[in-house]
This record gives sequence, C-alpha cells and structure tokens, in this order.
Amino acid sequence: MTKTPSQAIDARIAELGDWRGEALARLRALIRAACPDVVEDVKWRKPSNPLGVPTWERNGILCTGETYKDKVKLTFAKGAALDDPSGLFNASLDAGVRRAIDLREGDKINEKAFKALIRSAAALNEKTKPKRG
Repeated sequence: MTKTPSQAIDARIAELGDWRGEALARLRALIRAACPDVVEDVKWRKPSNPLGVPTWERNGILCTGETYKDKVKLTFAKGAALDDPSGLFNASLDAGVRRAIDLREGDKINEKAFKALIRSAAALNEKTKPKRG
C-alpha cells in the first residue's frame, strides 16, 4: 500500500523515536496551525533516505524538515526574502535565497514568531506565484 505524504511524515516521525521526532512533530503542528491549507509532501527519496524529506507547501515550498544526528533543520525556500525580527534563522545565513533554523536537543522555538514566519512564507509564495492565463 502506498502511503500518502502525511502518512510518510508520520512514519518518519515514528521512526526517529527520540527528541528529533518530537521536535519535528511539534514544528509540523505549528506549521499546520499557522497555515491550515498547507500541503504536505515528501521529496528527494533515495536509497540512503528512503523516507525522503518532509516538505510543507502552499503555492510552492514554504519549508522542508530534515533530520540529522544532532539537529532538526527547517529550511525556508525563500527565507532570504522574509523578515525575521525574532532572529529565528540561525543557519544558511550566507545562502542567496534560502535560510534555515537548526534546532538541537533541548532548544525551544518562539512559537509565535515561527508561526508568523510560516505565514510570511505563504504570503510571499502567494505574491510571487506564476500568473495563469
């Protein structure tokens, strides 16, 4: 049976079974709360990462959620174009277009600021989506 993207993300969270899974689940809940019509997907499946990378999209990718041994990384596809008054972005700061938030075990995230960042990313995608017709 083929899993839906949401089921694949559920499986990824369950497979982690540690603080990274808990962090990814919490961030996912915040993304869904900030942007209820967000579409979950999984991209970049490969033999070394068969469950792929969770993505959250609305008129394009808002962010991806990668997990590593020591961190959970949320990469915002157009992060360089977003205001980040709370300073959540702490990785990929020299990248031309993207920005990321690295969370390590025990880190807390400013939930209000994170949801505002998600809403800003969705608004930017809406503003820059290709016109049809």
